[in-house]
Amino acid sequence: MNDATPELAAFAAGLRFDAIPAAVVHDLANLLVDWFGSAVAGHGARPVMSLAAFARAMGQPGGPSETLADRGSNSPWLAALANAAASHVAEQDDVHNGSVFHPATVVFPPALAVAQASGASGPDFLAACVVGYEVGIRVGEFLGRSHYKVFHTTGTAGTLAAAAAVGNLLRLDATQMQHAFGSAGTQSAGLWEFLRTGADSKQLHTAHAAGAGLLAAYLAQDGFTGARDIFTGAQGMAAGMSSDADASRLNDRLGTRWATQETSFKWHASCRHTHPAADALLAAMREHDLAPDQIAQVTARVHQGALDVLGPVVRPTTVHQSKFSMGTVLALVAQHGHASVDAFERDYLSPATQAFRDKVSMVLDPEVDAAYPERWIGKVSVQTTDGRVLQGRVDEPKGDPGNTLSRDEISSKALQLARFSGGASEAEMTKALQALWQAAHWPRVPRLLPEQPQ
Repeated sequence: MNDATPELAAFAAGLRFDAIPAAVVHDLANLLVDWFGSAVAGHGARPVMSLAAFARAMGQPGGPSETLADRGSNSPWLAALANAAASHVAEQDDVHNGSVFHPATVVFPPALAVAQASGASGPDFLAACVVGYEVGIRVGEFLGRSHYKVFHTTGTAGTLAAAAAVGNLLRLDATQMQHAFGSAGTQSAGLWEFLRTGADSKQLHTAHAAGAGLLAAYLAQDGFTGARDIFTGAQGMAAGMSSDADASRLNDRLGTRWATQETSFKWHASCRHTHPAADALLAAMREHDLAPDQIAQVTARVHQGALDVLGPVVRPTTVHQSKFSMGTVLALVAQHGHASVDAFERDYLSPATQAFRDKVSMVLDPEVDAAYPERWIGKVSVQTTDGRVLQGRVDEPKGDPGNTLSRDEISSKALQLARFSGGASEAEMTKALQALWQAAHWPRVPRLLPEQPQ
């Protein structure tokens, strides 16, 4: 058996709040507030409300765990499912570059649901979330670039992240945690095919990951066994889901390298693969004082992962699908300076957006591809209407750890998302954010928004 598996399980089972450096706790609080804005932004989105309605019908209305999109409450399992779906629809939730994985949307929902149900303290909740980030990121890195070509890593590695976070809250021992990994890994799922038709599956991926990971942890607590080597066993995850898996990534510097701190915030409300080119285009436009109508062609120079995920989206037909269209994102950035949730809702199919979209192409760039996924470099070539060819470049898109968001920007982003969805009033949101910044001092994890009648 691969030695990394029991080591990762022991780390996930044993980490406690007092062993986490203060800087990691500080950064996790930023990620928590950022996640909350994305979860509230899911209010009213049709796929999210469909999953929330399913949770109400099949679950425990009035249960101990809150559901943010519909302001109700439910069992921990179904609250986690509903909140994970809500967190991922606005395309504003965080991302870890090296694993190409969105941790917040599959870690905070199950951890919050179980913490609220069990009466856990804020420090215990935060420690469990760090565990979820550290495990999920390492599993994503382990699965490698080949995995991401077909599988949505947030749905696959996310199941392990959720199991680790909940298992830590349930105080599983190392053996039980290893069984939870086995049960989570055998449920890992999520295929990119939905992008071709703009289907709703991306929200199902995160909902399933959060719910399945929670289930795996509770079953392990009850003695239910899972595969002992779900990662590198002969018929495990690597065998079925990857051609370049690297088991050394599973236990890479556990307890000294805090991958949580490597996580990036999303500034534009679109697939993260569009952000480097979007920021590079903005840089070129600002440097050369270009207006959108002065641009004849834009070539986004990208890594292979961007081609794999964005390439199938040629003529987006829905708002969500348009967030995976490089041309649409660059069109909104050129027009507004920021591809915000409001800009997408208002202008994703406007004549000006469509005209600019058709000027955009993508090509594989060797430098960008060699740096990916550890670094997401942005490069564009811009041909102007007067015949010039200009270059734009960013080495760290806005939101990356070296170009991160301030706490004021994180709060402003969360408030904007609540206004966009109508999921919470300004006063409710402000009060919730003030509480979230103080999560390390909670004697027990509270409800974050007042419940509303269903």
